[in-house]
Amino acid sequence: MRSESASIVAMASMLVVSHLAALALAPTFFAAGFQAFPDATDPTNPILYIGLILGFTGLILLLVRYRRRNIARYVILGSIFLTISFVFLIPLWLALWPINDVVLRDNLATIGAFLLAVLIIYALHKYPEWYLVDTVGIAIAAGVTAVLGVSFSILPAFLLLVGLALYDAWAVYRSKHMVTLADEMTSQRLPILLVVPKKASYSYLEQPSLKEQIDRGEEREAMFMGLGDIIIPGTLVVSAFVFLRSPAIDLRIVLGLPSNLFIALATLAGTLVGYALLMRFVLKGRPQAGLPLLNGGAITGYLASFALVYGTQYAFGLL
Repeated sequence: MRSESASIVAMASMLVVSHLAALALAPTFFAAGFQAFPDATDPTNPILYIGLILGFTGLILLLVRYRRRNIARYVILGSIFLTISFVFLIPLWLALWPINDVVLRDNLATIGAFLLAVLIIYALHKYPEWYLVDTVGIAIAAGVTAVLGVSFSILPAFLLLVGLALYDAWAVYRSKHMVTLADEMTSQRLPILLVVPKKASYSYLEQPSLKEQIDRGEEREAMFMGLGDIIIPGTLVVSAFVFLRSPAIDLRIVLGLPSNLFIALATLAGTLVGYALLMRFVLKGRPQAGLPLLNGGAITGYLASFALVYGTQYAFGLL
């Protein structure tokens, strides 16, 4: 029980670190126009994004089903490569601030981001131990969360969280293809899952089939959480921070914090409450859909904190 408690706290710490890093990156991403959609207020954006997720998931499952796992691995690694390149471009550009030549600075940041992505992919290919997978996973989650957070204003973010919570519940409890996907990610040792060992001797390189362990009812030596379980609720955290700075909403000071940051942190706190509830079910040993509770906690945290600060003056800042 002590090892499980330590693993639960460690996983929660990863979630918090990722969300705080996303909050730090978000203003720069927003100012640079690093958005997935040109109009963040468009309520159809979540439909398009969920469609992309379904399409990508379907492609990977088809490749796995028809025994094309190597192709699936390269597709995922290619996606990770592009994501890393995109996510690290702005931080590297900021790190090169002493260079006054804008064109040179842009080129160096772009080359640096691609080289960093190449090194990370090579390291993952050669030695995908859990601590490397987790480090890369947290960095990816922080960057993607920041990008999505500045791409969805409050109402689209709500729709995204609700839609993906429903999909996650169906994928885990009804179709159960999410378990198959998680099993494939662990067997391929890819940074789509965060891994927290319960024992110091654990090696991700020796992780057996997750699906077979579940079917046999075996106790697992590590806890796993998909990056989506961190990224998706974090989207609302970042969205609250970025879009509640709108001139249409009166910025106030709450407990020494600007109201947009206070509501963003309260949304994060709500996510952690959902996480605590989720862990109660996870400890029973069966796969659980994370997003219904995590997203539900994030939405509750947002609504409660917004109501505390503004009442219903701005219709919960949804528009």
